[in-house]
Amino acid sequence: MVTHRIDQSAVIAALRGAAPYIRLYKGKIFVIKAGGAVFGDIAGTRGLIEQIAILHHFGIRVVLVHGGGPQLDEMQRALGIEPRMVRGRRITDDKSIDATMMVLNGLINTRILAICREVGINAVGLSGVDAGLVRAIRRPPVKVDGESVDYGYVGDIISIDTTVLCKQLDAGLMPVVSPLSADDSGCVLNINADTVAASIGAALGAEKLIICTGAAGILERLKDPHSLVSFTDLAGLKRLEQAGSLEGGMLPKASAIEAAIRGGVRRVHVISYRVRDSVLAEVFTNEGTGTMIVADIKAMTPAEQHPEAVTS
Repeated sequence: MVTHRIDQSAVIAALRGAAPYIRLYKGKIFVIKAGGAVFGDIAGTRGLIEQIAILHHFGIRVVLVHGGGPQLDEMQRALGIEPRMVRGRRITDDKSIDATMMVLNGLINTRILAICREVGINAVGLSGVDAGLVRAIRRPPVKVDGESVDYGYVGDIISIDTTVLCKQLDAGLMPVVSPLSADDSGCVLNINADTVAASIGAALGAEKLIICTGAAGILERLKDPHSLVSFTDLAGLKRLEQAGSLEGGMLPKASAIEAAIRGGVRRVHVISYRVRDSVLAEVFTNEGTGTMIVADIKAMTPAEQHPEAVTS
């Protein structure tokens, strides 16, 4: 009988390499934010959730915040509504808010929970409306490039009440959070998922905020995929923004990253869901796969700044 054997030495070496990180992060809170593009197909969704399952089973307390932009675009067009974006942020009018609830709290959240069951994560679906998790007010019209823009049923966060999240985490459950909220009068509001994830990360004192997106990370030159910024700090992020290296959906991400770090999140990572096992590589290796942002580069360890010196 012919048997197929894996390379045991490689598996053991990988476990030995991951062991220091497991010890370091066990019991810590990670907030992972995944954009809707990740959930465009079952295989992509499963690939991400399988990685999160490993973190969960290693004792890392994960809160998953999801978006749903592409699915919402599709739903809006099916209803005869043309999606509108201004500087990377969605306008949510009277006709759009119902579609937003259907897609975020229904389609995306339930799909994630189903795959969590498949991979052995006890997960609970929530939104910012649940138990007053996200307290928000409707955003007033704002000036954008000299013009007044009314974002409609879009919320600005006032505060985060982490009580419901902490209860779920303490019970060994993984919260899966949709970025919808409501004001004190019960009006449902749509909030940018990056903003929600950053605010939750800060409120929980998370060790990491990991933002999974289609981009490889933050690029110094927009059209050059080889110009990936491996790590930077808040001052470097501001320089990149002023140089025009950030545009579209990366602009609200930059604001969320700054808010998270100033709120107390130690490390923010921007990685690509298209890179195989990118979450695990970012967490369990010094090299990572995307861009890491910290408050000040001077506070980074030598291994974080020069991973090649460790692995060579």
